[in-house]
Amino acid sequence: MNENRDAGRSEPPLLSCFLVEDSPVIRQNLISTLEEMLPVEVIASAEDEAEAVEWMRRSDTRCDLMIIDIFLRSGTGLEVLRHARRLKPEARLVVLSNYATADMRTRCAQLGADAVFDKSAEVDELIAYGEQLASGRLN
Repeated sequence: MNENRDAGRSEPPLLSCFLVEDSPVIRQNLISTLEEMLPVEVIASAEDEAEAVEWMRRSDTRCDLMIIDIFLRSGTGLEVLRHARRLKPEARLVVLSNYATADMRTRCAQLGADAVFDKSAEVDELIAYGEQLASGRLN
């Protein structure tokens, strides 16, 4: 019989995450990192704008966190953001891009992004953001 040794410990609830990333290698590495370092379950992923929007339209699954790349194989993360604010209003929208310039950050914020992180330099900040979200410290 397996007993939960941590039964008395209060674990933060799992956050449900939807990931929009066109690179299979980055997508898999990001899923592994998120699920190892945060109380997160990546519930679905999409490689392009059309696939992401279709998932948002048909899914009634709760989505706490959406991580979106800007430049996709087809379409853009900017359009995903535009649809996400309307289709998944409960989700925190986070952009993770190699093109996190000041102008791009401003544009993402205008489209409803809650945060923007540079893929090559701010993954630790993304993890810290996820920790705050999981612990209820983000309003």
